[in-house]
Formats: sequence, structure tokens, C-alpha cells
Amino acid sequence: MAADLQPVRSIRFRDGLILVTLAIIVTILGVDFIKGLWFNGLSGGASAFFVITNGLLLILGCASVSSALKMAAPRVGNSHDGPKWAMAMAAVLPLAAFVTLIGHDHGTSLLNDPYGLDCFVGGLWAAAATAGALVYWLRKGAPVSPNLAGLHVGVASTALGSVAYGLACPIDGVVHLGLWHVAPVVAGAIIGRYALPRLLRW
Repeated sequence: MAADLQPVRSIRFRDGLILVTLAIIVTILGVDFIKGLWFNGLSGGASAFFVITNGLLLILGCASVSSALKMAAPRVGNSHDGPKWAMAMAAVLPLAAFVTLIGHDHGTSLLNDPYGLDCFVGGLWAAAATAGALVYWLRKGAPVSPNLAGLHVGVASTALGSVAYGLACPIDGVVHLGLWHVAPVVAGAIIGRYALPRLLRW
């Protein structure tokens, strides 16, 4: 039996982080090629809501990526509380959007938003490269909780995908950002929790 054994390279967190970083860079370049980045927003011309929304989604994405990468090599002491707190922080965004809708225009901004559906769909397709990288990484390892791993992959990829696609979005209002830029993350969480575990089981 021992003669059939072959050495396997150990999984390093750093290598997974490099893989995901490359996926994000490819995604941003793809968004720039297809839509063109909103350089006015990148140069400080956007509202504070633009910075806050993308900042919170970036934190959520990074926290979920870290947890997903660690799940490939489970060990005693691994903690996955970071994404929970990041999700709680990001939940403030749609809450603020709904409060604004109720208190001001009673939903007309949501109905008259020409970029809403585009940002929702764009945030989902911009998650593809990151999701693929994370699934590939987890399949190289041995996640003991495929359901939780799938959830983190879905949240991580769509949060970062929404940030990447959001760099091309010229709308910086709290209603648009809080609803249409967060909606892909909700969809990603559902898809990741229920569709991805079968790909991660070993």
C-alpha cells in the first residue's frame, strides 16, 4: 500500500490568497474593458455613500475569502466569526436604503432606477472568476463543512464582484447602492449555501 502513495504539496493560505487576488484583478480589467471604470468616482468625485458602500462590501468580501481559504485546511482553532460581523455591518446598507425610500420618495427611486437591474446582474457575473478560484481552492483541500464553505464562497465572490462592477457605476445614491449593489450578495449567499456544497464535498 505504501508503494502507491505519492507526496502531495501542502495547501498554503498565501497561495490561495494570490489566486483570489489574480481573479479579482482579471475581473476589474474585464469590467473596465466591457463597461469602462467610473474614474470620477475613483478620483474622489463620488458621494460618501459610494465610498462607504464599496468599503463595507470590500471588508465583507475579504473576511469571507479569508474564511473560505482557511476551510480548505481545517484545523483546531480556526474561527469564522469575521464574516458574521461583516455581514451585520453590510446589512446597514439596505436598511438605510429602505428608510430613505419610506421617508422621502416612497419607492419612486427604486422604480425609476435605470441602472438597478444592470448593477444586480453585473455584480453576479463579476463574481464568476472569484467564485471559480475559491471553488478550485476548496476542492484541493478538505472542507469539513461544505454548507458553510459554500455560503462563504457565495458571499465572498458576490461582495467582491459587486465592488468590481460598482467601479463602473455612475450612480452614487444611498438607495441605489444600498439595494442594487447589496442584492447580488444576498443572491450569492443563497446560491452558495444551496448549490455549491455538492461541488465541495470530498
